[in-house]
Amino acid sequence: MVEKLKIVGGNPLHGEVSISGAKNAVLKLMAAAILPQGESIIHNVPQLTDVNIMLRVIEELGVKTKYDKASKTVAIDATDITSITAKYELVSKMRASFIILGALVTRCKEAIVALPGGCAIGERRVDFHIKGLEALGADIKIENGYVHAKAQRLVGTDIYLDIPSVGATENLMLAAVLAEGATRIQNAAQEPEIVDLANFLNAMGADISGAGTSEIIINGVKQENLHPIEYTTIPDRIEAGTYMAAIIATKGKGIIKNVLPSHLTFFNSKLIKMGANIKLIEPTVLEVSCNQRLNSVNIVTQPYPGFPTDLQSLAMAMLTTADGVSIITESLYENRFMQVPELRRMGADIHQERNHALVRGVEKLAGTNVKASDLRAGASLIVAALMAEGKSEIEALHHIDRGYELFETKFANLGANIVRYNDESDTLANASLELNKENLNASV
Repeated sequence: MVEKLKIVGGNPLHGEVSISGAKNAVLKLMAAAILPQGESIIHNVPQLTDVNIMLRVIEELGVKTKYDKASKTVAIDATDITSITAKYELVSKMRASFIILGALVTRCKEAIVALPGGCAIGERRVDFHIKGLEALGADIKIENGYVHAKAQRLVGTDIYLDIPSVGATENLMLAAVLAEGATRIQNAAQEPEIVDLANFLNAMGADISGAGTSEIIINGVKQENLHPIEYTTIPDRIEAGTYMAAIIATKGKGIIKNVLPSHLTFFNSKLIKMGANIKLIEPTVLEVSCNQRLNSVNIVTQPYPGFPTDLQSLAMAMLTTADGVSIITESLYENRFMQVPELRRMGADIHQERNHALVRGVEKLAGTNVKASDLRAGASLIVAALMAEGKSEIEALHHIDRGYELFETKFANLGANIVRYNDESDTLANASLELNKENLNASV
């Protein structure tokens, strides 16, 4: 049975929404939790498909886990690791699980991790990960689709990344924690999730400085210096940006709770140029609103702290009905415009040429049937459907479930006419929505 979303758009969103823990942070914290012996506890863990996959990855290593969804807490006991293999069946479902390579090779001196394979949004190379680990002293062979890394002794060194890859930065940070001497990662990724990982590792007893800048220094420590900890994940900046985009695009007004505004500085500046109102109510609470047609703007995606590629599709959806012509340049991934054909089906006027998209604002979008191609494209179609007049149906919800916790319930609490259903009956879907509302209210 195929699950779908049914959305009747054209109405402003109003109300409050609380942002969940950051998917792109918590997955890496779960990998880092296998470094010390003993049980670490991670709070603010969202209920996502990707979280479940990462749990299965580390459980396959012999690590004991317990996920309490009610309290959004994961306990990870890595006292004993009985396997060094991360299988293709799991790694292929989520590229982020490749991060286990660095943690395994430094903790166990050996790791066998499947190459993650292709990605819908474009090429995401792992050679930066491999070359960095080799520079630290790992002996690496790639056979039958698996990376086999051995390192009886890792030694700190200077590593320069050709591009500021988030995954490579994180993998090398994990590997360098137990290396002898100092490791310096130059042209490192600067995302908030990198800072969160460094804070997590430092709380465990690691010695890392410079996270959040282009140069990170890791002074290696001994295994016995690491200890399990209790830690709370940062809020998800991309989820926050998604709900902000939806409220503003529907000319509504809402409160965004549990958000760190400093993580969205560039995105917020573009929203203000579009004509949105953004007000800081408390250090972690924003009020967003819009009561006019949005203005056109030009956007170029860049590594953090630039405009996030993960919010590019959301911005495009907003600009489909803006006044004037906008130009969006995607500088990071070659296939990140996969939402374009679906937005055109809704009446958007978008001309795409390679990594550039020219968006001419139309008066309104019209609801229709569309299909999500990936996580962020799927989120943009939800926003477009909320903007559009009439009914829309969205397929391939498994993409959206990877990164948005109880998203249809949160949108419903903002007043959206939205329901998940399947071919069996709409009644079952409404019952599921009510249950999700109960779960959401219980966890707030």
